[in-house]
Amino acid sequence: MSRSHQEQPLLADSFIEEDEAQETAYDSSEKIVVVGVDESDNEDNWGRVPPFSWKKLWLYTGPGFLMSIAFLDPGNLEGDLQAGAIAGYSLLWLLMWATAMGLLIQLLSARLGVVTGKHLAELCREEYPPWARRVLWIMAELALIGSDIQEVIGSAIAIRILSHGVVPLWAGVVITALDCFIFLFLENYGVRTLEAFFAVLIGVMAISFAWMFGEAKPSGKELLLGVLIPKLSSKTIQQAVGVVGCLIMPHNVFLHSALVQSRQVDRSKKGRVQEALNYYSIESTLALVVSFIINIFVTTVFAKGFYGSELANSIGLVNAGQYLEETYGGGLFPILYIWGIGLLAAGQSSTITGTYAGQFIMGGFLNLRLKKWMRALITRSCAIFPTMIVALIFDTSEESLDVLNEWLNVLQSVQIPFALIPLLCLVSKEQIMGTFRIGAVLKVFCHSILHFDLTGHFSDAVISLCI
Repeated sequence: MSRSHQEQPLLADSFIEEDEAQETAYDSSEKIVVVGVDESDNEDNWGRVPPFSWKKLWLYTGPGFLMSIAFLDPGNLEGDLQAGAIAGYSLLWLLMWATAMGLLIQLLSARLGVVTGKHLAELCREEYPPWARRVLWIMAELALIGSDIQEVIGSAIAIRILSHGVVPLWAGVVITALDCFIFLFLENYGVRTLEAFFAVLIGVMAISFAWMFGEAKPSGKELLLGVLIPKLSSKTIQQAVGVVGCLIMPHNVFLHSALVQSRQVDRSKKGRVQEALNYYSIESTLALVVSFIINIFVTTVFAKGFYGSELANSIGLVNAGQYLEETYGGGLFPILYIWGIGLLAAGQSSTITGTYAGQFIMGGFLNLRLKKWMRALITRSCAIFPTMIVALIFDTSEESLDVLNEWLNVLQSVQIPFALIPLLCLVSKEQIMGTFRIGAVLKVFCHSILHFDLTGHFSDAVISLCI
């Protein structure tokens, strides 16, 4: 590995100006300037972390919630409902700790982006030889396409539910493809407008699944025991590894390292960098707490309605709404449509963030200075065409869609090392991170997460495909 500049980061005399010829996540005009009451530029204050400010926390809030969408995509919802239906409340503790492990990985991604001023794809292009960065780029694109197929299919299923079966799966895929234009439209109005849109979608998910939770009335005692007391039986191994396996998404690691650059941070001042890291840590933690609560809503609803029943082993995204309707009835507002609205919000938000991630991955690895609408269309097309083929082939077969989902999980598991290993290598290098590099203990712990998540994906796929 070679680096064109060996200067130590975070020193005033070695502050590296961004090269205008290089592709960047955000132009300087797009970045949000974080303003507070402690904006002194005195040299004595360069190493001091400014005091906490609620105003600054609000200005830094956004990237973590966009990142948290990956913890709420249709693949995660399917893992939640299957865990609840087959394992009941017993895997809630694992959901909590898996979310915590995912948070650690995302904090490292944010750390890399804030300290270096570049995202993971850009650094891979700079730090690795041509053959290696080509491999990393191809693997990142394959991971993005695989996850996008699951997310678009999830949106298409939701559209079919809400249209009462009138809109077929392939037509739902076409409708979902239009979210590319929603993304481009919102991006013209700035970063905060885009973040507000995602906040609304997360709110829709929270309200929908909280409504379902209220309709189902799961046991509060069983929920609390499930979160606090670790319990795992041989009959729920598949669901356990599925809960862990679907949380760490390769493209999300690239995405978060880019999203944090939407805020203007003076990297020549150590105190300002540490301040940004502190606020992003708080914001990301809050975002994943919200995602954890939403995942609990879904898991416990299906635990209350289907655990121990004959339907438990056959439930999936395609038929979940129908089974919910049969179990809980219509009510004031049919639970089938509540589920459909929540699933649609999950699918649409995750596909749009996939488009966002695709722009950063393509631009970072290839250093392409294309117009954003062109990059978005190219990224979207790479995912929509294979998804359309999938929709046409598997439209009439629910079982085939489940098998496809397992193979896509295999694909995701193969891609994980190609995102996490470069991340861990880069954040532990002093010449890149300076005083902000991670220590040996944290590095070993992160490697154990990588091994556990990788084997979890493979185990989940192999068990499912062999049954």
